[in-house]
Amino acid sequence: MKQTFLHAARLLAGSSIFLSNIAQAEDISSWTSWRGPKDSGAVETGNFPSTLTKDKLRWSAPLPGKGCSTPIHLDGKIYVTAPQDGKDALLCIDAKGKQLWSTAFEAEDAGKHRNGSGCNASPVTDGKAIYVYFKSGTFAALDLQGKVLWQTNLVKTYGKDTLFWDHGTSPVLTNKHVIMARMHQGESWLAAFDKQTGQVAWKVARNYQVPTECDHGYTTPLIMEYQGKESILVWGAEHVTIHDAADGKLVWSCGNFNPDGAQLWPAIATPVVVQSTAVIAYGRNDRGIPRLYGIRLAGTGDTTATSHAWKRDDVGTFVPTPAVHRGNVVLVRDQGQVEGLDAASGKTLWKGEFPKGRANFYSSPLVAGDKLYAPREDGVVFVGQINSDGFKILSETNLEQPVIGSPIPFGNGVLIRGESQLMCFGD
Repeated sequence: MKQTFLHAARLLAGSSIFLSNIAQAEDISSWTSWRGPKDSGAVETGNFPSTLTKDKLRWSAPLPGKGCSTPIHLDGKIYVTAPQDGKDALLCIDAKGKQLWSTAFEAEDAGKHRNGSGCNASPVTDGKAIYVYFKSGTFAALDLQGKVLWQTNLVKTYGKDTLFWDHGTSPVLTNKHVIMARMHQGESWLAAFDKQTGQVAWKVARNYQVPTECDHGYTTPLIMEYQGKESILVWGAEHVTIHDAADGKLVWSCGNFNPDGAQLWPAIATPVVVQSTAVIAYGRNDRGIPRLYGIRLAGTGDTTATSHAWKRDDVGTFVPTPAVHRGNVVLVRDQGQVEGLDAASGKTLWKGEFPKGRANFYSSPLVAGDKLYAPREDGVVFVGQINSDGFKILSETNLEQPVIGSPIPFGNGVLIRGESQLMCFGD
């Protein structure tokens, strides 16, 4: 099924249609970070729409400028970064699509990639404050009413990043700190900032000698418990590392992801962790050189010799981060191939493919219930059904505006952030 509905979206912009079944769905009050509460890009229960056609559009809210971050939500309020009048800004939108407030910061540093922006990084919240980072270096905490609690600039403090493309790493939260990572050519680091003041709590170097551009990282750290302690997993510069959240001390590491020394392999897709296995996508799937690794999370120190559980050189993803469906890994590859894999063994469980187009997939997929939502960069959004015996396509809808940010669940509906509008769909 193919549908276009830009006219309907314009008519509904600013409308007050209410998604009445919001309170019935899992996680509606707390999709507080880019990939959700489990960093899995998934929610297991709920009755989600099988099409994103104009009759499913609950509301559409206009956005003031091009941004590529993913929204978050808390207690029915949505928070999304966007440029506003040439400045970095955070917007708050209610459950009916009405903008409640916006807070602007300093001048934006606009994206240079066609699918980039000055606000690629997504906000994150602990329920008390919202934390944001922008390519310009602006790093800030706001209360839930939009008041700035503290603000600093990491570019002015630590120098401009040398990434070839636009910064994409989002801030993440431990119990005490806001965590930021910078991985690029030059001094790379992982740092913790006090939630209350923004002051540096600790900062550790994270430098590795790797081929050209392989030290460029756009991934987001994962917060996890490791060996009974709150820990931070980081993927980039051809190494997976685990750090103690209290002081940043390196606890565990694993390398050997590019033994042939290939160049121009930045780390873009963030890992997913299923039980004790981290699934790492690397290589250049966009050039037919995919790599997918299963890494055992066990031991201490340099575990490169023992942690590689499996490797695939026939499947992978360059940009879209994998999702998880009922304990298995779901890949939407850059050109629309879809595959489900067993995380422990790396074996393919099922595979499918979305119709081919000239555009690629940049957004990371959402798994909601047994449905898979996968936007393509040109604004065509596919919905698929994942079954125990395979995968089938349910619908194809053209939103008529680029979609780079990832879809997220909102009650029994789905939020899609387009270039010019934030859209809410539901049955």
